[in-house]
Amino acid sequence: MSYQLSRRALGASSSVIREILKVTERPDVISFAGGLPSPEGFPITQLAKAYETVFATQPKTALQYGPTEGYRPLREWVVEDFKQRGVEINVDQVLIVSGSQQALDLIGKLFIDEGSKVLMESPSYLGAIQSFSQYGPIYDTIPTDDGGLIPESITEEKAADARFLYALPNYQNPTGLTLNLERRIALVKRCAELNLPLIEDDPYGELRFTGEALPGLFALSKQHGGCVIRMGSFSKILSPGLRLGFILAPEQIISKMVQLKQATDLHTATVTQMAVYEAVKDGFLKEHLPKVRELYKRQCNFMLEAIEENFGGGDVQWTKPEGGMFIWMKFPEQVNTTVLLPRAVEEQKVAYVPGEPFFPIASSAVTNNMRLSFVTVSEDKIRTGVANLAKLFK
Repeated sequence: MSYQLSRRALGASSSVIREILKVTERPDVISFAGGLPSPEGFPITQLAKAYETVFATQPKTALQYGPTEGYRPLREWVVEDFKQRGVEINVDQVLIVSGSQQALDLIGKLFIDEGSKVLMESPSYLGAIQSFSQYGPIYDTIPTDDGGLIPESITEEKAADARFLYALPNYQNPTGLTLNLERRIALVKRCAELNLPLIEDDPYGELRFTGEALPGLFALSKQHGGCVIRMGSFSKILSPGLRLGFILAPEQIISKMVQLKQATDLHTATVTQMAVYEAVKDGFLKEHLPKVRELYKRQCNFMLEAIEENFGGGDVQWTKPEGGMFIWMKFPEQVNTTVLLPRAVEEQKVAYVPGEPFFPIASSAVTNNMRLSFVTVSEDKIRTGVANLAKLFK
């Protein structure tokens, strides 16, 4: 039997990372591929207690439909959390979503028509590229260097008719780079001058394990103007299985996103929102997050030491993240990490994500990079896996 599918369905493709993860389920493969939070950082006891409390005290509310905007106490918690950071918002600027991947989809639905121009860092988050691409945009890329996105490169010509600029200022996925304060201010100011909406994706912001915390783009827009839409997530600070995130934006944008979300899932799971609120409402994250940061710092140091030991002194470069989950490696131009991946898996029993899919414009993609994730692998496997990669790439 044949079916007449939509152009959008015909153009859809599987996530490269998800396909790689199928291979790395093999127990004999050391995987640096998945961008998965460490299960050691999951607050299992706290979440179990939170669900128990919700079902003991408000079971009928938890099992009922809820407002599209989200569970109001959780939205109010987000407001208070940002107030403590010095950012004043109101509850009508907060939309709870089913993971930040839904936030990306809503942003695509809100802004992108077929042929619309979208500005992105290059490389950028593969999940965002995949989400936006289903709406048929034309990508234009913002140059980057060792300090991340270069605000001065956002010319009037480049910004003309662009629907938005998408950026990850903290421990960027895939590079692990952090945008410094000077560039953050310059980026917000430049987008304000050009009347260009700025999407701030910040799933890793709470995972800084070295250096000083920096104000987000949304916070800086309160001082320097412009429209910044901020995406946040509970995946990396509690658990990705919760599928819970949020969007901060001007009220008129939230209002339109509410309409779009109603056509998708009506609302994010009520019981999940209530349990997360119960878990975090009394300051639990202040106790929990330092432990997660210390765990990630230790894992990152293991991998940096292993890379230095096996690749140091040569012509291979790598980032040294201040937080997050990823290290980006750059090899000489003749090396093709996509071509070498099957050999890495079969011969060396180690997996990584090739850099090529992270470039929004396929024709200008670079093939001599790779992304390594360090948070879910033990120290001995990190050292073995990096040594095995060195055998292949040398």
